[in-house]
Amino acid sequence: MSAEHTLISILVDKLRHDRLVLPTLPEIALRVRRTADDPEVSLADMAEVISMDPALAARMIRVANSAFLGRTIKVSTLSQAVTRIGLSQIKTIATAMAMEQLFVSQNKQIQQMMDKAWRDTVQVTSIAVACLSYYRSTQRHCALSIDEMTLAALLHHIGLLPILTEAEQHQNAFGHPGFMRHAMVKLSPKIGLAILQAWGFSEMYQRVIANWQKPEHSAQPDYTDFVRIATIVQQSFPVQDQQQALLNHYIEQGVLPDADFMQEPAITAVYQDVRALFA
Repeated sequence: MSAEHTLISILVDKLRHDRLVLPTLPEIALRVRRTADDPEVSLADMAEVISMDPALAARMIRVANSAFLGRTIKVSTLSQAVTRIGLSQIKTIATAMAMEQLFVSQNKQIQQMMDKAWRDTVQVTSIAVACLSYYRSTQRHCALSIDEMTLAALLHHIGLLPILTEAEQHQNAFGHPGFMRHAMVKLSPKIGLAILQAWGFSEMYQRVIANWQKPEHSAQPDYTDFVRIATIVQQSFPVQDQQQALLNHYIEQGVLPDADFMQEPAITAVYQDVRALFA
């Protein structure tokens, strides 16, 4: 059996018997999520928790001053940033900002792949958020949230992490050029669902992971559709012969303006702003 097929078999067996080591959320993200779930929490309490991680605090200020919130007056302190963002969004944004800490490895080759996976994830997130932002500007009834879109897109490929971690013990598998794509299509959704269930994430996020690779679309646009659009642009959508038909549908549905939607100024501006948040 080839190295790549051996690794697939090992992953399937561990997943089936609940023996696959899943990543855990960074401690700061867990603290923020627990604090946000406390009905008695105040903005000052939340600012104190976030201040424990200077990098996260700096990014929160950057988010508060970004195009996400459409404010022209800049904030300069964490307390001001938390007040502007609000408790309802802090939980999601803090988790999103902490995600990068998961993409680490002691193995040089694996770390290079982790780095690429994170760059690709940020790219997909930036495109998905930008396209949703455009759609929201044309459909005032749209209830989809920008911050939930951000986290959903960042999580869409989370199932890749245990695959890469396990692969440290089977590095010959990387000699096959199609291995990672095969592993992504076959196992990433199942592993991703296991991770989100272990983390206690809602069914909405689980649906994105379960469905974004499928060549279909929702009756009404949802987060999965925007992740699907972004992966098509990023050339990571697995069913390549259905890409154009899906894009045509989204254009006809009014989700996208036209075939050159990534050149739309409103989409380009938000895309660049989201990428800057994760720079």
